[in-house]
Amino acid sequence: MDLLKAMTVFVRVVETGSLTAAGFACDLSPTMVGNHLQALEDRLGTRVIHRTTRKQQISAFGQAYYERCVEILGLVSDTERLALDHLGTPRGRLRITAPVIFSNECLVPAIADYCQRYPEVQLDVVATDGLSDLIEDGFEAAIRIGTPGNPDLVARPLRAYRLVLCASSAYLDASGVPATPEDLRAHQCLTYAYPLRSEMHAAQPEWTLSGTNGTVSVPVRGRLRIDNSEALRRALLAGMGIAMLPGILVDADIEAGRLIEVLPDYAAPMRQINLLYLRDRQMSPKLRSFVEFVVERFGAGSDSQG
Repeated sequence: MDLLKAMTVFVRVVETGSLTAAGFACDLSPTMVGNHLQALEDRLGTRVIHRTTRKQQISAFGQAYYERCVEILGLVSDTERLALDHLGTPRGRLRITAPVIFSNECLVPAIADYCQRYPEVQLDVVATDGLSDLIEDGFEAAIRIGTPGNPDLVARPLRAYRLVLCASSAYLDASGVPATPEDLRAHQCLTYAYPLRSEMHAAQPEWTLSGTNGTVSVPVRGRLRIDNSEALRRALLAGMGIAMLPGILVDADIEAGRLIEVLPDYAAPMRQINLLYLRDRQMSPKLRSFVEFVVERFGAGSDSQG
């Protein structure tokens, strides 16, 4: 016997005053209504409604049981509404990770808008250039440079960013201005140290530039490698050499004259970036809200700079 169903039928019988009206309210035949009442009474071992061919009357026990059923069914309805509201409303703690530059220059400035739109979501943002395993490290989403080959991950492309070759005027005054990509071999080229999990970790530093005569790759070397782009920027400002950094990090320095673009007739490659999350058909509302927000704000077709 479906106890909750039987309780519901019993409450409808009491409230409507007849088996026929209760059946109409519950989309049941009068016979099925009677069957539910009989099953309920058999379970309880007593009458809840005295029924004759001419009238029905709730018993003393039935009155007390009716009041308790109304309370129980109300709690069940409230619980279902709570569950539906939880499934539909983004809420809870969402743990994500993103590269330091993207976090500082793009994501963090946009978080205020996200939090205003979804006030019941709490964000844990881990800003790191290291590569994290979403499952092992407990992340629900990750923003990463490059395109992963893991079939368990969904990759949503974000707007690619350009790289810029630059140095301080102090360094260029002291060491000379490169005229061609090959001239970089004679300079202090500050390079990025890729994390251990990256496929680029063991690769020799090499910069690729494209000009009117095609693309050229130049092996570079210098006295400094750093695993943090902001630290590389500070090394540039200190006059330590030339580096290839994201435009979103150095554009303001170039505009202000603190840094100078090197080899401006040669274009550095664009850097692809993706939002990653586990392939799961039951995506939580909080994760869905974050994915939609990031794609809306930073997606490949977006013009916003965050």
